[in-house]
Amino acid sequence: MMSDYNWFEGIPFPAIAFQKEIVEDVRNKFLVKDEDLFILSYPKSGTNWLIVIVCLIQTKGDPKWIQSVPIWDRSPWIESDVGYTEVINKEGPRLMSSHLPIHLFPKTFFSSKAKVIYIIRDPRDVLVSGYFFWRKTNLIKNPDSLGTYFEWFLKGNVLFGSWFEHIRGWLSMREWDNFLVLYYEDMKKDTKGTIKKICEFLGKKLEEDELDLVLKYSSFQAMKENKMSTFSFVTEDVVTNGLKLMRKGITGDWKNHFTVAQAEIFDKVFQEKMAGFPPKMFPWE
Repeated sequence: MMSDYNWFEGIPFPAIAFQKEIVEDVRNKFLVKDEDLFILSYPKSGTNWLIVIVCLIQTKGDPKWIQSVPIWDRSPWIESDVGYTEVINKEGPRLMSSHLPIHLFPKTFFSSKAKVIYIIRDPRDVLVSGYFFWRKTNLIKNPDSLGTYFEWFLKGNVLFGSWFEHIRGWLSMREWDNFLVLYYEDMKKDTKGTIKKICEFLGKKLEEDELDLVLKYSSFQAMKENKMSTFSFVTEDVVTNGLKLMRKGITGDWKNHFTVAQAEIFDKVFQEKMAGFPPKMFPWE
């Protein structure tokens, strides 16, 4: 499996469109500006949904931008070859995305006023979503079963490494004023409330009708119908079997796929890896 990734300091990156040199430059040379905004996450945590919401907040609910510009151009991935080139040449306030763990993130961020929104999702749903997504791509070796991917995930031998280390690392920033933690499950329960929370964090004021437009155009159905918010026209060298970025968009889907034994194993590993964090901190069972 290792030969199917670009490994950098123990973290596996996709073999396509990612280079070690770029990741190193992102960490050591990328100049973060005070007006920058980053959307951070571990993969398959609701990142693209959050990007759409933030874009709509910036346009006060006007959908023209999200319907005419691909999501990776609206909020480029700083660790990708194309994204890095795009953001270093971008003027004005920049909206950017990243799946980088904290130790590979741009060093200049930590002495800046730039803002970060970090979204977290139940890792069991992340695992299931990742399994069904990545195997439709040429970005990883295709796991022969969910059981195989389950083992890889618990060992951190999946794209962007261990979920547990990623979350532990970034949650160390949770008390910083320029760092907002969101949970996918809370977003599903109260999307409007989450949008208001993001607005407050960004210092944006939306009227009630503008808020309703953000809610409307960031809905699962609206995003599914918007080709600019999915990967439906990604080139064939990346996609294999009819990739669908948006599969279900629900919480608790892991219950439909885990065996009883897998659920018990995962719970044990979670308790060990996330020791020190209060259980009530995570809004899932």
